[in-house]
Amino acid sequence: MQDSLNLKIRSLVLFRNLLACEPLRSLASLLAANPADRPALCDAYASVCRALLPFGLDWTDALEDALMRDENDALASVLRGEELSPLIADRMERELETLEAVCRLDARPYLELLPEADLPAWNSGKADLVSFYKEYLRRIPQKGYGMFARYGSFCLSEDGELVPVKNPDPQTLSDLVGYGREKEQILDNVDGFLKGLPANNIFLYGDAGTGKSSTLKAVANAFFDRGLRLVEVKQNQLYLIPALMDHLSDNPLKFLLFIDDVLFSSDDRDFCALKAMLEGGVSSRGEKILICVTSNYRHLVQERESDRVGDELHVSDKIQELMSLSARFGLMVTFQRPDRELYGQIVLELARKAGLAYGESELLRKAEAFALRAGGRTPRAACQFIRMMNLEQEKK
Repeated sequence: MQDSLNLKIRSLVLFRNLLACEPLRSLASLLAANPADRPALCDAYASVCRALLPFGLDWTDALEDALMRDENDALASVLRGEELSPLIADRMERELETLEAVCRLDARPYLELLPEADLPAWNSGKADLVSFYKEYLRRIPQKGYGMFARYGSFCLSEDGELVPVKNPDPQTLSDLVGYGREKEQILDNVDGFLKGLPANNIFLYGDAGTGKSSTLKAVANAFFDRGLRLVEVKQNQLYLIPALMDHLSDNPLKFLLFIDDVLFSSDDRDFCALKAMLEGGVSSRGEKILICVTSNYRHLVQERESDRVGDELHVSDKIQELMSLSARFGLMVTFQRPDRELYGQIVLELARKAGLAYGESELLRKAEAFALRAGGRTPRAACQFIRMMNLEQEKK
């Protein structure tokens, strides 16, 4: 039984990459272990359990996760929009049945050989990996594949590698009180983008702490199940975007390319990189990527006195060039500081969501005082105030 299963696992062709990954790598060592060598058998069994520990010692959960991360020829066919060839379809079903046999592998015979060892039993049982994987392939256009199926937000490493954000901001649209008109403009644009309609790049500008970045993150979270993902790129990483676009070109999902808190100097080379992207000169965005920029400034380039030195025609052209970048976005949305009435509405709604037991007049009075110390009325100040009041209430 063990030898037969070991040979079947080693015979994986389509899913051969799984042999180099846990938990199958440790399982291969366990199946090949000599039962008479009890210390080696104990080590091999413990290694399997260590690999299964993040999945609650459940083989089915572990293998489903491994299959979703694997890149193979069946996945490549789906990404190209092609039907699986008969050969690949046959191999896929045969090898998934082998992996189903792994899910049924009983831990008891190993534990009986190691009665003195303090080892846990893994969970085994019937699994339908064939149906699971076929459904996974079918839903790739909406759910994505690999890390894109598991995570909704990504960033770029220093060398340009796409890295998932494993603990992203859980911001939701319902958390963002007020600014209904601003949110509606963004939602309508992104909704059209996901439907394949022409959509505009987005520029959010205005006062600090008004929720520009939070709104984009909440939109990405809201549309996760419709195949939208967010990739955050730092201003000094703009030169990495052409390679990123090439990497995403075959991905069936759609992406918000998020560049936060932008402000260029007039001689900043990154200014030209963003300008080229907005004009489509760096790489074809196709219909997969929307560029989303936030800034506290209406004009994204910080003008200096030296920019006005020169003959009148040259100076005029240079200033127009510097001021024109923000105009290249099709959708510009302004986020202004709330007036006293809106600020009060935000505070009261956040207090309701937090379950604060303070009276309305007391909250508003304290919120105004807090805003004065915080530099003005903003949604950020309102959130900070509510957190402070929540702590105060907990102490009582």
